Amino acid sequence: MSRAVRTTCAYCGVGCGLLVDRDADGVRVRGDADHPGSRGRLCVKGATLGQTVGLEGRLLHPIVRGERASWTRALDEVASGFTRIAREHGPDAVALYLSGQLLTEDYYAANKLGKGFLGTSQVDTNSRLCMSSSAAAYTRAFGGDLVPASYEDLDLAELIVWAGSNAAICHPVLFERALEARRERGAVLVTIDPRRTPTAEASDLHLAPRPGTDAALFRGLLAALERAGAIERAFTGAHTVGLDDALAAARGLDVARVAEATGIGAELVARFYALFAARARVVTAHSQGVHQWTFGTDSVGAILDCHLAKGAIGKPGAGPLSLTGQINAMGGREVGGLSTTLAAHMGFAPADVDRVARFWGAPSVAGAPGRTAVELFEAMERGEVKAIWIACTNPLASLPDAERARRALARCELVVVSELTAETETAARAHVLLPALGWGEKDGTITTSERRITRQRPFLDPPGDARPDWWMFAQVGRRIAPEAFSWSLPHEVFREHAALSAFENDGARVFDLGALASIDRAAYDALEPVQWPLPAGAAAGPARLFGDGRFATPDGRARLVATGPRAPAEPVTPAWPLALTTGRVREHWHTMTRTERVPALAEGAPEPRVELHPRDAAARAIAEGDLVRIRSARGAMIGRASLGAQVPEGLVFAPIHWREAVAPRGRVGPLMGAHLDPTSKQPETKHTPVEVELVRPAWEGCVVALRELALPPEVEVSVRVRGAGALRYELAGTARLVGPGAWSRALLGEDGAWVELNDPSAGRYRAVCVRDAQITAAVFLEPPATRARLPAREWLMARFTEPARHPGAAFALLAGGPPLRRAGGA
Repeated sequence: MSRAVRTTCAYCGVGCGLLVDRDADGVRVRGDADHPGSRGRLCVKGATLGQTVGLEGRLLHPIVRGERASWTRALDEVASGFTRIAREHGPDAVALYLSGQLLTEDYYAANKLGKGFLGTSQVDTNSRLCMSSSAAAYTRAFGGDLVPASYEDLDLAELIVWAGSNAAICHPVLFERALEARRERGAVLVTIDPRRTPTAEASDLHLAPRPGTDAALFRGLLAALERAGAIERAFTGAHTVGLDDALAAARGLDVARVAEATGIGAELVARFYALFAARARVVTAHSQGVHQWTFGTDSVGAILDCHLAKGAIGKPGAGPLSLTGQINAMGGREVGGLSTTLAAHMGFAPADVDRVARFWGAPSVAGAPGRTAVELFEAMERGEVKAIWIACTNPLASLPDAERARRALARCELVVVSELTAETETAARAHVLLPALGWGEKDGTITTSERRITRQRPFLDPPGDARPDWWMFAQVGRRIAPEAFSWSLPHEVFREHAALSAFENDGARVFDLGALASIDRAAYDALEPVQWPLPAGAAAGPARLFGDGRFATPDGRARLVATGPRAPAEPVTPAWPLALTTGRVREHWHTMTRTERVPALAEGAPEPRVELHPRDAAARAIAEGDLVRIRSARGAMIGRASLGAQVPEGLVFAPIHWREAVAPRGRVGPLMGAHLDPTSKQPETKHTPVEVELVRPAWEGCVVALRELALPPEVEVSVRVRGAGALRYELAGTARLVGPGAWSRALLGEDGAWVELNDPSAGRYRAVCVRDAQITAAVFLEPPATRARLPAREWLMARFTEPARHPGAAFALLAGGPPLRRAGGA
């Protein structure tokens, strides 16, 4: 066996270290105990990452307007198309839409190409959908997009507050560190979330505010800190401004009024406030439940104000910590992946534009902020953006008002998509498809949620004609300015990125990688995880920022901001009486292009589930396991009802993961409105007024096959689930199937021996196809009233990983269980 490769997980912003072993039996992944961020821990997704590296469904060659093409033709098409459109319509008619799944080197090359040499300010990223409110709040308070705390602070804290974070599901490695802090040092865990999530279940205190009232809770906390004498006046007097105004705006929020505003019991509010006031070492870990609102910047700001007022920042075990959804959302923000920044934490002030232009040698650097993600697609729909390069993301699934985004892309003259697979909604609409490298093939760096730069190292050869994303951007750049994109290897891209961060810095900008500005290939290959800032001469970066009380504002003082309450953009109404909130499930990631490949994950969460409170369900005659339709003013989705007190009355939860190819009616994106925070421009995806109704199918069933199926129109609801040896389709339709036997044969196209059970009076049909002693297909159809009689899926799928060795195997499968044995074991 070859030596294990040290690399980093490809999923969330925790950035767990991995050891990867590869041999004839495949790829195995284990935790790297020496990685300081994860210390050998892995979540269920990270532990199974080795099962995602197969080539099934991979895009392996460039495709230009439906035809396989050479790289030369594809890159010429992109370069000539972008430069022509920029020349004819102005540089802002071309755009790049990037992803937190890209490596920092990819991001840097894209940003340099777009803002530097195409001269367009229209370069944004899907991190806009999850982290921009946090970044905007940090910038407003601290003078820069600077996360103060680190994972080490979870180990040292006396109180850990999970605000809008289901960390047990979304960031389980960090949640395990918090549980360990409770076991070993008595840390208290508080969860603030409308849902009774696994995080809430495991916490010492759960506060369930009405959706969107987090800011009121934390504004009330600020007032409570004053009443308790817990404000650190020496710190605030020397290191902050705005405290008096923030307190004046908050003083009316006593415990009773906070309880009324949030719906949390007054006793629970008072208990939380007392815990926060009494403990010096407090970490508030905040995530999407706080960020994804039209007032997300203010909600994060309210958290920051409490930490500043208490002086609980820049000290061991204390500070706000944003939990990043994607592995390299922070790395993308460092290089200018957001349209509201230029590069290396510089903005669009004339001095910054001049500095970046001189460093890049670019004649026409973008001089103003560009459109943000949602605005970009709105401009595309109006015909103002005519060409776009979309890298490693699927906006037609992830953007709110997804059908509008689909219409916008249809208007584009040139759509370029660099991806791993052609099986996404966005890739299907590309004029030029470019095959990208995936995890295990990529070579570069990411930055985790705690400002830690860590390496992703390759252990697989590039498949087919697939290439790194940075290489694609550089090759297009060479067709415009050859000398500016002369990199041959990723360490050269990283070195330039580090050098730009240090260029004319002299301590003016916190983000500084000057110590890595001359890194060579050997040092890059051996690079250990390291936190920034890392200026020239530094061997390691600080675990936390602002320990000296000096912030990145012009006067060195942090800003507290007085803000008032704001309501969701769309209130519930009699026509739309329920509020839809969205999020993740434990087993899946984004739109499942990776996790769907892992049978254990696919079976763990096989279809979209809609969480409803039992009283809301009863009012709509909905029972556990029923198919239900969620409707909003814009669209609809279908999922399987899951009833319980995990959601309060009036709230509905649906996951974000299912894309069109997996569950055509299970996409949540079409329901949500494109309402933006005015500061961060992050869309509000935590509150959409909806109604939920029972779907009454004529039949339900499952079909198992060894290959992909093209489903006919009478299948109105479908979900594809990948098993170890076969594909399973969960199906339903509202029209009765006539001739289910002929229908099944036409669907499956199998020519083996068919064994059938057909009971038309009961609406039941079952069939199994066997060819060469192998079960190749199975069909099970039932009326909804008897869907419980469908076979257990785990048992069913196991039949497709073994030969049909005995004559009764097919009949046992028809029966939905193993064959009965005669007495005596015969």
